Amino acid sequence: GFHTMKILISNDDGYQAKGLYALARIMSGFGDVTVISPKRHQSAMSMSVSLGLKKLAFKELPEMGPGRWAYLNATPVSCVKFGLEFFYENRDPDLFVSGINHGTNASMGANYSATLGCAEEGALNGIRSVGVSVCDFSPDADFSAVEAWFPGILRTLLDHWPDRFGVYYNVNFPALPASEIKGVRIARQGRGHWIREFEPWEEEIQEETFFLRKEDGPLEEGERAFRMKGAFVNDDADPETADHLLNDAGWITVVPFCVDLTDREEYGRMRREGLFSGQTANL
Repeated sequence: GFHTMKILISNDDGYQAKGLYALARIMSGFGDVTVISPKRHQSAMSMSVSLGLKKLAFKELPEMGPGRWAYLNATPVSCVKFGLEFFYENRDPDLFVSGINHGTNASMGANYSATLGCAEEGALNGIRSVGVSVCDFSPDADFSAVEAWFPGILRTLLDHWPDRFGVYYNVNFPALPASEIKGVRIARQGRGHWIREFEPWEEEIQEETFFLRKEDGPLEEGERAFRMKGAFVNDDADPETADHLLNDAGWITVVPFCVDLTDREEYGRMRREGLFSGQTANL
């Protein structure tokens, strides 16, 4: 019979991020929300986990809401694993959503993204999973467009979810008011890369950003300090299908991802051409 949808939520910006609260508010309209998120911000962790003999501090946050809230001082994906293990009897929420990320996760940024690492972890566990991001890195980003558009996007995805293992969705919003967004487009991951990725560390850099990091103690003799920054270079020629170019043009993009990293096309080519068939060692 019908039961209230059980929804697990995490992010990579930490439990105090405005986007996490906005997502919990949106998702509370769909069912029972449980939020478990890292204690501190940690972008670009992909699927990193906090293995080994680390002491992982866990704390329930009864004053936060909507839903049940907690943090774990661990990587984003470790938070998802913890949530599945401790908040659901059979590790079986009906839906996992990560975000709302402060900053784009379109194009090749998705390969580094912990927002999508979390969604991949959900999909790995057989849970319908979606990652949501807005192309605005400000801690005070405006999430009203997500509140206006995302419920409809999610209903469409849920109504047409494929009956096979490993699919999850990467949803990216342009940094625009809801009324200025052109609509929603199915897209593919666009191509791009970064250059000028390192610059000398300067003590006086105090940007209004989540990303500011204290350096690890004083420098040893002979060491020089750098920080990662980087300028994005577009390598994609198709503005009709590349997610980041569609975002630039004012569209919300939905890109289907899969936890299976096999290149199916190359797998087929290698089989057809008989590569490695009958190959023996040169003994």
